[in-house]
Amino acid sequence: MSTPQSILPFDGDALLYENWCTPAESQQYFDTLLTSSAWKNDEVVMFGKHLVMGRKTAWYGLQPFRYAYSHLERTALPFSTVLEELRKKCEATTGCVFNSALLNLYHHGMEGMGKHSDDEDSIVPNSGIASLSFGAERPFVFRHKKSKEKIRVLLPSGSLLLMKDLCQACWWHELPKTKQVSTPRINITFRLMKT
Repeated sequence: MSTPQSILPFDGDALLYENWCTPAESQQYFDTLLTSSAWKNDEVVMFGKHLVMGRKTAWYGLQPFRYAYSHLERTALPFSTVLEELRKKCEATTGCVFNSALLNLYHHGMEGMGKHSDDEDSIVPNSGIASLSFGAERPFVFRHKKSKEKIRVLLPSGSLLLMKDLCQACWWHELPKTKQVSTPRINITFRLMKT
């Protein structure tokens, strides 16, 4: 595993472990997660309209945590064997504690995620969030909420991005859409939910 690269210049930490697992391990995790996860099409309510998105998600936890976003709520399923393995590995790497995991399946580059912060009331404030990437390499963008400074980084398959401290309070992040990518990506964000 590579030494982590520090991404943010101030107001929080984002550490990128580019080679957190080998290409063979990354492919194995991708294949297992693709076939064994309880994928559902992501749904949002925008301007009073209920929309079904192409992106799929799955929500897991050590407890049946409720996760609410965009006026919708899900209840966490128990961790699968592979998610428990990845959770423990992330904790060993980062020194953080995690009790839940949100999975996202992006089928191609034209599925993305707009700018946001993972700062919901249900998440322990300033706790670490570990973001794993398997599959297609995608660009990822941080934007400072006050200065509007923009930082772009590539997230390769098998990488771990740890966002912690003031990162969520001070920065937005997004997965921009791109026509350059035609293959799928699975992302897992391990979080610490309030109990």
